[in-house]
Formats: sequence, C-alpha cells, structure tokens
Amino acid sequence: MVSNDGLAIFPTDMGYSIWGGSLDAVRRINQVKRRGPHKRIGMVIGRDAQREILELDDHQWDMIDCVSIDYGLPWCSIARYRSDHPLMRQIEPGLLDLCTANSTVAAARNLGGPFLSRVEQLSLEHLHPIFGTSANLTGTGVKHRVEDIQSSILDAADLVLDYGPSRSIAGVSVGGTQFNFETMKLIRWGAMFDSIAYVLKRHFDLDLPPDPGRESSPHGHVDEFGLAKAE
Repeated sequence: MVSNDGLAIFPTDMGYSIWGGSLDAVRRINQVKRRGPHKRIGMVIGRDAQREILELDDHQWDMIDCVSIDYGLPWCSIARYRSDHPLMRQIEPGLLDLCTANSTVAAARNLGGPFLSRVEQLSLEHLHPIFGTSANLTGTGVKHRVEDIQSSILDAADLVLDYGPSRSIAGVSVGGTQFNFETMKLIRWGAMFDSIAYVLKRHFDLDLPPDPGRESSPHGHVDEFGLAKAE
C-alpha cells in the first residue's frame, strides 16, 4: 500500500498513526492533518538501521541506548543522517525537503509495536523509505482507538487496520518526547518525559527543562513555550 502513493493507518504503542512512502502521500498527510509543511515527519528506521544511518558519537549512542534499552522508555531522536546510506539515497528531493531539516531526520525508539517493527524491516529490506505521524488533526491529541480518529483522517487513508486500543501507553494524549542530538536540546515534552529526564540527569548529568503542562505549551513544543528562543 505505502510502497506506492497510498496511506495506511495502523496502531503503534503510542497510538494510531498514518504512514506514507512518497512525496504525494506525505503532502496528503500534511493537508488532511492541517499540518504546516514546516513541521517535519518522522522516518521509519529500525534500531539496527539507526546505527547505520544516524551520525552520533559514542556518548550520544550511550544516551539513546540507556533511555531506550536499559530503561525501555519511548522517545524520538533527531540527528544528522548519512546521505550516502542506501535507504536515504532513495528519498526523492521533494520528499527529503518535507521530512528532514538541516540534514537531520527524526527516528523513534520504543514507540512502535509489532506493526511498525515489521514495517521497519520491510522498509530496509526493499529500500523504500516510509514516513509517518499521529493519525489525528494537528493539536487534537493522540488517538488510541480507530473510532476516536476524525473522519477526515480516516477518509484519507487507503488502508485502516483496527486492532482495538493501542497497546502500552493507552490514555496518553501527547506524542513522543523529542530530543535533538545536533543541538543537544529538548524539542518536545511528550510521553514518559519525567522518566526520560530522570534517566538523563542520573546517568549523564543532563538537565532538561521541566514540562510546564499543556496549558502553557498546548502541543508540548519547547519553542512554543519560549525556552528555545530564550536560550
């Protein structure tokens, strides 16, 4: 389905997400979500492939592995990518512009579940890049059941896999916590943020700004709250 211009909705541990593998598909995602094109969409990259694609030093890999493997926490890393990797070389220029910024790409750990894990394998095996984001109108929170997804989002999808409530983080309405390893700054307060902040402080003496709550930062973005500009 997503190997052409189709869109697919399926559950992840974080909630239901919508995925595409072409420039037209990603444009449709942005349009139906009412999402500004300045917002980048994360790429499906499995754990092993991240080691091949992301350009990080040993200390940064230790941070990622500590949070995602030792503690099993979900989060999203934004890092510089190797443009010569076979998978990255398959991304057409227009799609690259929509989904990456300043030669960095967003890749998640522990947000997926069995469906996304299989998509990660197929994407690498067939060298077909896949990009996705939460299946909802922008700013309305993660949807944990198909029946909670807005009809306009469902109508845009060519395939919807309804497997009931999302698995391990049901009830959490925010997206994944995002950290930019290029700047070593927090990008978004998200799911399990307090635990992630605890781990990074305990093991790496890294202080993350405390989450002010959604009343102060409705979408969880640090720049929305003004901290990024202040720094």
